[in-house]
Amino acid sequence: MNKKFICLSVYSLITTFAYAQESDTLKVTTLKEVVVSDTKFAQSKEKSGKIIEVITAQDLEAKKGQNLANVLSQVAGVEINGNQSFSGKNLGYYIRGGRNRQVAIYIDGVPVTDASGINLEYDLRLIPVEQIEKIEVMKGASSTLYGTGAATGVINITLKKSAKKGISGNAYINAGTQNTSETSKTNAQDFNQGVSVNGTIHKVSYLTTLNSTETKGMSEASGKNFEEDVFSRVNVLQKIGFRASDKLSFDFFGSYDRIKNTFDNSFDGLIANSDDLNNKSFSEQFRVGFLPKYNYNKGEFAINAGASVIDRMVDISNSWSGTIDRYNYTGRTISIDAFNKYKFSKQLFVVVGTQFQYLDMAQKDAFTDVTRETAKFNLVDPYATVVFNSDFGLNINAGARFNTHSEYGNQVVYNFNPSFSFEKLPLKILASYSTAFITPSLYQLYGPYGNLALTPEENATAEFGFESQILNKKLTINAVGFYREEENTFGFYYNPTTFESYYNNVIGTYNAKGIETSVRYAISPKFNIGGNYTFTQVEEQLNRLIPKHKANVDLSYKFKRGTFGINYQYVDQRNDAYYDSNIWATQSITLPAYQIVNSTISYELMPNRLQVFGAVTNILNEDFQEVIGYNTRGRNFKLGLNFLF
Repeated sequence: MNKKFICLSVYSLITTFAYAQESDTLKVTTLKEVVVSDTKFAQSKEKSGKIIEVITAQDLEAKKGQNLANVLSQVAGVEINGNQSFSGKNLGYYIRGGRNRQVAIYIDGVPVTDASGINLEYDLRLIPVEQIEKIEVMKGASSTLYGTGAATGVINITLKKSAKKGISGNAYINAGTQNTSETSKTNAQDFNQGVSVNGTIHKVSYLTTLNSTETKGMSEASGKNFEEDVFSRVNVLQKIGFRASDKLSFDFFGSYDRIKNTFDNSFDGLIANSDDLNNKSFSEQFRVGFLPKYNYNKGEFAINAGASVIDRMVDISNSWSGTIDRYNYTGRTISIDAFNKYKFSKQLFVVVGTQFQYLDMAQKDAFTDVTRETAKFNLVDPYATVVFNSDFGLNINAGARFNTHSEYGNQVVYNFNPSFSFEKLPLKILASYSTAFITPSLYQLYGPYGNLALTPEENATAEFGFESQILNKKLTINAVGFYREEENTFGFYYNPTTFESYYNNVIGTYNAKGIETSVRYAISPKFNIGGNYTFTQVEEQLNRLIPKHKANVDLSYKFKRGTFGINYQYVDQRNDAYYDSNIWATQSITLPAYQIVNSTISYELMPNRLQVFGAVTNILNEDFQEVIGYNTRGRNFKLGLNFLF
């Protein structure tokens, strides 16, 4: 049975040679794409003064078998550390030398975060890639439109929408191996399955999806004869839409997401230095939202309102007492963002809005009892953005936000983003200067090491770049150079004499700089090749797990009923650190560079009814580490079926 699974994988990859041109055809016409990230309203990408990376539904189709972290880590300038590790491994988001807390994540226009987390970050493991229709990644300080956390980038995720016919849907199942570079098990241990039903009946649209994932087969910690860890996820999404008229629409959503996993890392997260049978985590998230929109003669008005509750329970072995410590966390968030676009003319429009956010948390364990009555704050942020698109190539996007925080007071951020498209040259040049802020988290303010004297972390980013399409728009090239500074960085103070510990603002200014460039060439309507390269240089204080050089290359070919794609990724060496219990100190280490080759193939056995795909990841069976002490996946195979109706 096991040998048959491997043979079927290889046979599928050989006999159904090719997929991906549909995705890449869209990339050939990049300047005609519509984006929303830099104005909150749809506009031509040609008018944007940003290089916004767009991952379309066709791109996601060509990357079947990969999770969201894998997909995002192939975007220029984005490193998702942990995407090659065991599914239960926590993720690190590194954009332009920043950290998780400096990346804002939005789902269908609503910010998502864990209010009980140390850094107010969001766990991307909660989202199945199968629910996603499109992703926009906008890099650089973006707090003018997106508020706290949008210091190094914004990840805008759009979930799938309802089909226009009465009923439509699909059901899928994927199964794959789960090996490190040192194992070669042939039985399936990674399972993904789901079903979706959607459609539109008169003025009402609906979408219901159920997805689940179960993974085992490898230990999170690296070491021989360690026990296998497990990861399980369940996702339920319900969307209802009502189109009252051509101008007025209402959308509602509700979702439930649950993760259960075992893990091996120590409490401080520095290193997985031992196998542990008792460490486990349970997280569940409830989200609801209301998204009305109204179009009128000279503009549009929208409200993106959402609320969420995240409950987490963590069991961790206590090596000092020989017991298991249980930590319970609850985080609640409310966000209401009301904004209006008013067109003064064809060349000039203004976006004016106000965003209200409320967050509270609770933490209960043997040592701490933080209640939501004390651990809470709110933000009220009015903002405005002016967009001017001339008829001679000049485009300007400029705006400001006034942040009012119930705890630390006021903060002002702004942006200025001009660009110019030459009439007789296939060239657009762009520049920007923007500022951003990161709110101290509830945990950092009110937790066991809280400090109410914390002030926001401040960021500023300057960038300059270009975008060009030549050879009848078959060849697209873009490049951006950036320089970023951050002040009042959040740190952690510890006095070994008095054992006093608390979060603080680190004095000083730290910088990061680099280059991000992408190239895509449509050799023919069926065959294209593309890639990107990122250079990032940061000061020593910020330099952990950030590769200086990173490159991706992908090639795709489409034939009559199928597609074939292969991609290559190179990740340069990174600095890491671990705690050495022998000397009671943190030690630095350099992790070697690594390279990965993946391949995916898809074929329609029955057009518009039944699809089959096969994938091989880490074809070269590269042995590497993303984080010191943790396993990574070796060569693995995956097969899948997708039924459409």
